[in-house]
Amino acid sequence: MGRAVISQFLNLSTTSPRFPSSLLKGQIKNGFLKKPQLIHPRNLILLQNRASSRCCCSNAAPSETNDTSASSDSPISSVRKRIVSGVQPTGSVHLGNYLGAIKNWITLQNTYETLFFIVDLHAITLPYEPKQLSEATRSTAAIYLACGVDTSKSSVFVQSHVRAHAELMWLLSAVTPIGWLNKMIQFKEKSRKAGDENVGAGLLTYPVLMASDILLYQSDFVPVGADQKQHMELTRELAERVNYLYGGRKWKKMGGRGGSIFKVPEPLIPPAGARVMSLTDGLSKMSKSDPSDQSRINLLDPKDVIKNKIKRCKTDSLPGLEFDNPDRPECNNLLSVYQLVTGKSKEEVARECHDMNWGTFKPLLTDALINHLHPIQVRYEEIMSDSAYLDRVLLDGATKAADIADATLNNVYQAMGFLRR
Repeated sequence: MGRAVISQFLNLSTTSPRFPSSLLKGQIKNGFLKKPQLIHPRNLILLQNRASSRCCCSNAAPSETNDTSASSDSPISSVRKRIVSGVQPTGSVHLGNYLGAIKNWITLQNTYETLFFIVDLHAITLPYEPKQLSEATRSTAAIYLACGVDTSKSSVFVQSHVRAHAELMWLLSAVTPIGWLNKMIQFKEKSRKAGDENVGAGLLTYPVLMASDILLYQSDFVPVGADQKQHMELTRELAERVNYLYGGRKWKKMGGRGGSIFKVPEPLIPPAGARVMSLTDGLSKMSKSDPSDQSRINLLDPKDVIKNKIKRCKTDSLPGLEFDNPDRPECNNLLSVYQLVTGKSKEEVARECHDMNWGTFKPLLTDALINHLHPIQVRYEEIMSDSAYLDRVLLDGATKAADIADATLNNVYQAMGFLRR
């Protein structure tokens, strides 16, 4: 959610006055920052055993970060590693969102401190229907819960209900070079599709808001998809930049604890299914923005709709079914979906389906999808019919999230020299 190429959009000289070689010692190679190591879930337990007091900016010059341990007033957790993630309340939550993100959350919440939110502030960066935003936000929250997010283990909240997201975004934007944002691939693609007349500044600064979402909670790990890798890289760079410009002894002189202001989060590789592809094009990611509803399975699609979409989905004319053949992207995608919704191993699916044709496999996949999604749909309807329960979940989640976010935000304000009330 491959390895992320860090700083493909940066070319920071080791002699830069704002990013000196002392800060990035050991991190620069040929003028570029080294790649961060993407973490697979099976390796997370090993990382959790590392000393949590380790400085997040350990390569910084000693003169700038002589106090790297988090004091008792730090919002950085010393007990469990923290993970944050979210989904936009635009369009319908589909199978790609579920298999690539939400389903993985259910496993992560059992071991890590998890915060899952509905990123409604991100949803307004492109034209949208205001009347539908609040309804879609509630629906997305209900889907989180219906899929198995447990409020006794995770905080579920709405992004705009924690005002620190917008405040930190503004502070971060003040130290974000505009050139970094102009090179964001997603901005170029989305602005081209939307047309210049429909592109607002919010689309350009979208990655800064995403960085705010992550850094506010001193996140240790962040699940990322291929389309978000570059944004994640920017988040890491901003954390390092703020730590250098305002952290260490500089922060201590402002009355703070010193050390790193932000943790530098690590990108997290989800298991198979991180990139579920379109039903109409095996080379394109399943997406809410695709104008064709036939391209995706929505989590709330009725049985007959699911059956029709699978029946009509793009396949090929080659004999048998197989994983990992680059000439058969649709075949690999559909087998992967079947693997994930049945809980079978890749080897089991390969053996079961190797000699099948599409006429045999498609009904098998249809039944597996319907059986897997049915309990989610039933639970979703129950949650949506109990508005008081859903409101309580979102209020409790926002309250818990705000406690962490406000502590971080106050540290940033202090380090940057603001007069506090």
